[in-house]
Amino acid sequence: MHPTLEVADIFRQHGEAFRLAPGAALLPEQRRAMRAIEACRTAALGGHVEACDSGGHQVMAYTSCRNRQCPKCQALATAQWLAERQADLLPVDYFHVVFTVPAEIAPIALQNKRVCYDMLFRTAADTLLRIAADPKHLGAEIGVLAVLHTWGQNLMHHPHLHCVVAGGGLSPDGTRFVTCRPGFFLPVRVLSRLFRRLFLEALERAFVHGELVFHASLVQLRDPCRFAALLEKARQMAAVVYAKAPFGGPSHVLNYLGRYAHRVAISNHRRLKLEDSKVTFQWKDYRHGNRQSTMTLEASEFIRRFLLHVLPKGFQRIRQYGFLSNRQRGEKLAHARRLLGMPDEQAQPAERVADYQAPSERLTGASLTVCPVCRTGRLHRNSELPPTDGWHPGAELRPATSHLDTS
Repeated sequence: MHPTLEVADIFRQHGEAFRLAPGAALLPEQRRAMRAIEACRTAALGGHVEACDSGGHQVMAYTSCRNRQCPKCQALATAQWLAERQADLLPVDYFHVVFTVPAEIAPIALQNKRVCYDMLFRTAADTLLRIAADPKHLGAEIGVLAVLHTWGQNLMHHPHLHCVVAGGGLSPDGTRFVTCRPGFFLPVRVLSRLFRRLFLEALERAFVHGELVFHASLVQLRDPCRFAALLEKARQMAAVVYAKAPFGGPSHVLNYLGRYAHRVAISNHRRLKLEDSKVTFQWKDYRHGNRQSTMTLEASEFIRRFLLHVLPKGFQRIRQYGFLSNRQRGEKLAHARRLLGMPDEQAQPAERVADYQAPSERLTGASLTVCPVCRTGRLHRNSELPPTDGWHPGAELRPATSHLDTS
């Protein structure tokens, strides 16, 4: 069902006022994301007309912005990425481990996104690979797929890494595929201690080398003594690693990845409502038994929170390590398949997805070629629509028709 209100609608109505508000200091990537979301699937980007071969109905299909922050533009990317990941899955248990930036450090990460998010990836992967390689635990090289999320359900800044890990790996001599005990991967307390130490050591090195910046409320951390005191406080904090129940099998892994890998801070299906310049949306309150609640924010605050999660240009939010690392994935996966007795045909690379319609239908269960009016005819491209000349963020935009919404 097409949502009655989208994030783009909120940006179109209140985005320009947000940009012009006193004190607004948006980064270039945040401005690009706003403009892209506002223009997505509107006349501003052009498109084409599709005609029904049965009733003659015509539908305007506007071009997608393809910005990775846009809630409507992830279907094709998700479909292609899932097709490639399916070829990587092995017939073993898979586990889900979450690494969270210590709460005391999260404000620093917000002002130093590229440095701290890179640090989170490196130290989380290093933690998993080290502990798994230890003969006291698994004694093998594992494969790790890590996805960065920077938000909580209330849209506040909450950087954490979702890691999907195969429950086994290649032995040091390469002659065996070592599997973990059923239902148990690695000890969480051991992972927590090592991750916290590695992350805080990396943060300290970044400070010493002048790689961190501190503004506004954090300016006092430029003082080495105050920064050292903060690190000491973070060392005393509770565990920042959480292991979820193992997946039910490779098919469940793909289902999970399809929902999480290309997710943005808030989807259009969180039942958004805009009244009197206030945005109301659904959220899950994890601190009170995962209770479904609603939250209402001023439109400007909603936009501010959404933009907290725009990543630096070119930043990779999905990364792979161990026997899944890019340099060795093909060779090591093929070797793992042989050790596990898998047939060779499962090792074939996935076909590139060239068109959004077929993969989107597989993901959503809704056909994008069936006429949304008569429900029997098929849509065929009829004519092109050029982009609107002279578009600017405050211009009135014509939204695309709902049958192309694959968010």
